[in-house]
Amino acid sequence: IEVQRINTSAAFFLSIEFQETGFYVERIYKTGFSDLSPPAVPVPVRFTNFLRDTQEIAAGVIVGQGNWQAQIDSNKSAFALSFVQRAAFLSRYPGATSASDFVDSLNANAGSVLSSSERSALIAELSPNPASATLRASVLRKITDNVTLQQREFNRAFVLMQYFGYLRRNPDAAPESGLNFAGFNFWLNKLNQFNGNFINAEMVQAFLSSSEYRQRFGP
Repeated sequence: IEVQRINTSAAFFLSIEFQETGFYVERIYKTGFSDLSPPAVPVPVRFTNFLRDTQEIAAGVIVGQGNWQAQIDSNKSAFALSFVQRAAFLSRYPGATSASDFVDSLNANAGSVLSSSERSALIAELSPNPASATLRASVLRKITDNVTLQQREFNRAFVLMQYFGYLRRNPDAAPESGLNFAGFNFWLNKLNQFNGNFINAEMVQAFLSSSEYRQRFGP
């Protein structure tokens, strides 16, 4: 029963819906800005921003109903377009940024995931008008959806979502001991040691049985 409870709880984080919304948001921040302040803050997005943006992408989408794939794809494209027009993004990448500098910066943020040919193709796509929000959004989304980035980022995003989903807070927020990422790093290292097997790592179980999680629902 306990294993079933853990699997049921973890199922959302492994679902198509989450992969296409929450995990996408985590990766787009990673690609756009890298981690917030490594090693002290080794994640790319904070809880309030994550919650707001995930809700935006999921708007009107019910997996399995209607043409939901087209709807979520449209939402993801619209989000990428709005993301590149935000003040923080334009401050980091002014209109005068060259196509090669833009692509190289995003690729570096993502962990240098592009092959030489992929990099060249994205630079060629952006070169006609490097300041174009439409072209920038297309490039951002293609790097965000890079398979290598998804594989590298999955465990880290999974751990981050335990804090966002179960505890509804950032990993370094109260009542976290030390107000740092020690707990986050502990679970990430443990999940990596078990090759992503969250049952053997006892991670989801720990969050579900934590007093902090249980207190959210009263005595």
